[in-house]
Amino acid sequence: MGIEEQKEEREVLDSIFPDEITGWGTPPLPPPPSLSLRRTYTSDNAYRISITLDIPDGGQHDHDDDDDDDDEDGGPPVLWLNVTYPDAYPDVGPHLDISAPPNAPRHPHLDVGADKARLLDALAPTVEDNLGMAMVFTLVTTLKEAAEVLISDRIRQAEEAREVLVREKEEEENRKFHGTLVNRERFLEWRERFRREMEEKERKAREEEEAEEKKKRGGGKVEEKRLTGKQLWERGLAGKGDEEDIDGEDAVAAVEKLKVDG
Repeated sequence: MGIEEQKEEREVLDSIFPDEITGWGTPPLPPPPSLSLRRTYTSDNAYRISITLDIPDGGQHDHDDDDDDDDEDGGPPVLWLNVTYPDAYPDVGPHLDISAPPNAPRHPHLDVGADKARLLDALAPTVEDNLGMAMVFTLVTTLKEAAEVLISDRIRQAEEAREVLVREKEEEENRKFHGTLVNRERFLEWRERFRREMEEKERKAREEEEAEEKKKRGGGKVEEKRLTGKQLWERGLAGKGDEEDIDGEDAVAAVEKLKVDG
């Protein structure tokens, strides 16, 4: 393809991307690669195409940090595909570069500086498949799809990570209320422990009951103090089989008391 054919492709691109394409010499288009500086570049053979990405709902606002509030109103991410034609284009691939608009808000799932090499690698098969033909429109489509897939994958991974954290938190909360899950081994251990505890309680209960019965039978009765003969006489207990228990002095005293009273 000669110069005329390159101009024709540029005209077609102008009709497809009337608001997105910017020719060489229009700021802030970066200079072409240094290896091609020997060629004189014009808006026909060096230009930039602005690509606005379509991302899933919520992807733009899916921030991990609270200090990203400035990004919320930035809109969808935008890429610049910078294209320069070498003399032999399209028999050889165009020089390509990817950049972001100046002062563009940072997207939480796309870093143009860090992801540029990956995105350029995604364009390499398209270049190889289209050698000998006008390929820039196809490259724009491929780049847009590759960037959107990259963002979608990262959104999905972030969502899966959040779901894991939510499940772990819910499981931790449920463990507080449900306790330990019971299986056969745990049940047998609990049953044996419960059986031993009940046997111990029954043993203690029997011992206490036996102690109470022993007290009732008098086993624990305190020996009563023996009364003197005088006390027995005064209480009218003498002569009821206890005369042998009255000592001599007490008997004499009792008789004397009777004489006085008489």
